[in-house]
Amino acid sequence: MTDTTVDERPRHERILNPKPARSNQEVFVILAGSLAAVLLSLVVAAVVLWVSGKDATALFEKMWDNLTSSDKLYETVDRATPMIIAAVAVAIGFKMNLFNIGVEGQYLMGVFFAAVIGTKLNLPSVLHILLIVVIAAVFGSLWASIAAVLKVTRGVNEVIATIMLNALALNLIDFLFTEYFRFESASLDVKTKPLPSTAHFPELVDGKLNAYILVALAVAVLYWLIVFKSRFGYRLRASGVNAGAARTGGIAANRMIMAAMLLSGAIAGITGLKYLLADSYAYGPTRPEGFGFSGIAVALLGRHHPAGIVVSALLFGFLDSLSGPLQIAKIPTSIVLVIKAIILLGVVIVNEVVSVKVAKRTADRTAAQLAVSGAAA
Repeated sequence: MTDTTVDERPRHERILNPKPARSNQEVFVILAGSLAAVLLSLVVAAVVLWVSGKDATALFEKMWDNLTSSDKLYETVDRATPMIIAAVAVAIGFKMNLFNIGVEGQYLMGVFFAAVIGTKLNLPSVLHILLIVVIAAVFGSLWASIAAVLKVTRGVNEVIATIMLNALALNLIDFLFTEYFRFESASLDVKTKPLPSTAHFPELVDGKLNAYILVALAVAVLYWLIVFKSRFGYRLRASGVNAGAARTGGIAANRMIMAAMLLSGAIAGITGLKYLLADSYAYGPTRPEGFGFSGIAVALLGRHHPAGIVVSALLFGFLDSLSGPLQIAKIPTSIVLVIKAIILLGVVIVNEVVSVKVAKRTADRTAAQLAVSGAAA
C-alpha cells in the first residue's frame, strides 16, 4: 500500500531535508545490513585463506585474542584516533557535497610546519601543545583553501585540485625538509629538530594510550555541535542538499564552499599530531601516510555521523591491530584490506538499496501533495 501522507513539515525543513525521516524498518535494514557486511567479509576472508592453503581458523583465533587482550584493545583505540579526525574532516566536505580528497596533503602540511615552528617555542606544556595544534590546523586550512579558491573563482573540481595538492604537498615538504630543516645529528635517523618535552602528549595509560584520544573525541563532539546543532551547520547542510533552494533562501553558496573547505582542512591538519607529539617528536621520512584515504572509508562507513564515525574507526583500528599477530601466524596481512573492502562495499550496497526505497517514498508523497493541491484548487 502506497504511503500518501502529506509532508506537513515547515518549508525550511523540507528544503534542508526533502527526504522524510527513515522508518524504523529502514533503520533496522541499515544496521542489519552493516552487520551482515561484516560477517560476510569474515566468511570471504576465511574462504580466500583456505583456497590459498593458509590456516583460516588462525584468523579468528587472532581476532579473539585481540578482543580479550587489554593491550590490544588499547592499541585499537590508539590506531582509531587519527582515523576519527580524518573522517570528520572528510565528512564536513561531504555535508557540503564537496569531496575533499586532500586530507593526506593537508595533514602532512600541518605536521611538518607544526614540527618546525614547535621547536622554536618555549612555553608551558599545555600552552605549547595547544599552540602546536593551532599551527597544524592553520596550515592544513591554508592548504585546503587553495582548492576552495580554485573552485569558487575558476570552477575547478575539488577532487582534481585536492589530488594534485596531495602530490604537491609531498614534494614541497621533501624539498623544504632536505634543504632547510633537516636536523644535523650523529644519528642515522634523519628528522627535523626534536620537540622539547613540553610538547609531548601526556600519557593516559602508561605506554598504551595518550591524550590524543581526547583531541579526537573533542573533534567528534565539536563536529556534531557545529554541523548538526548550529546555524552555520544548518546553512552548510542546506547548501549541500539543495544549493539552488539554499541560494534562494539567502545562503551564499561560494561563501559556504570556502568555509567548509577551510574547516575541513583545519581538522585534517591535526590528523597527524599523534605521530608528532606522541611517537617521533619530530618530522622525518617515517611520516604518517594513508590516514587521508582511511578517513574517506571511515566517513562513508559511518554515514558522516559522529557516532558512526567513531564506531567505524574503532572497527578499522581493530582490524589494523591484527597486523602483527597475523604476521606471526604466517597469514598475509593483506587479508585485512580484503575484509575492509568487503565491509565497505556491503554497506554501500545496503545504503543504496535504502536510498532507492526512501526516494520512491518521497516521490509518492510528492505526488500525494500535488493531488491534494489540485483538489483544493
